[in-house]
Amino acid sequence: MTNDLKPGSVGNNITSLFPKTKPDLPPEFRAVYETYYKKNRQGETAATSLSSRMEHWLHLKVAKDVKHSQGGDPVTLEIGAGTLNQLPLEPHVGQYDIVEPFGELYRGSPHLHRIRKIYNDISDVPVTNRYDRITAVAAFEHILNLPEVVAKGVLLMSAKGSMRVSIPNEGTILWKLGTLITGFEFKRMYGLDYQVLMHYEHVNTADEIEAVMKYFFRDVSTSVFGISKKLAFYRFMACTGPDSGKARDYLAGLKDRK
Repeated sequence: MTNDLKPGSVGNNITSLFPKTKPDLPPEFRAVYETYYKKNRQGETAATSLSSRMEHWLHLKVAKDVKHSQGGDPVTLEIGAGTLNQLPLEPHVGQYDIVEPFGELYRGSPHLHRIRKIYNDISDVPVTNRYDRITAVAAFEHILNLPEVVAKGVLLMSAKGSMRVSIPNEGTILWKLGTLITGFEFKRMYGLDYQVLMHYEHVNTADEIEAVMKYFFRDVSTSVFGISKKLAFYRFMACTGPDSGKARDYLAGLKDRK
């Protein structure tokens, strides 16, 4: 797989996959979508509770860099903050902004008082903002225009900033097998095929996400919850050395195409 992300290029490279589109969600799935989505994020069912305990690894990896921090720094932007369940693992982080379009997820959260600013989209973040950390926990697999989001994030980072991204190891056999338990429960609850919902939700594989990160960052350190990238449930990337030149060129190319 190539890391050539120049807008407008053709052939078998990753840029030809973006922006992606989602399939239509059948009416019977849409009827239960919001309710199940929130239950899933909060681990309210037996299967999702087990999944949430395993996903704790994703949160721990993202928070590891600030585990022993005692000051008001670093300034953080979390993309796809959901129910704000990352915040308990980062008690010493001061200024904390989030990007989350689904307000129902964080509404009423006991951690809401710690949020400085909430944005519906990363494009809403003032270009003058600077973040020492940009984080995302189980979010990048959902984003249709991922290279655009990452490029905009790069331009919001301080020179020595880091983007810390944890994701399900989508696209591998172990992750596929891991979804079977949740699938059985979903079938029992709603009589529907869970893989239809997964196909709607997870539009990017772990390898695609890693390729995007390696294009916009000079250093990407990867670790997995498992044996290897091919045999793991989750993947984590600590990305440093943001390449603002590549980010600007990519976004300019998108603008020229519109």
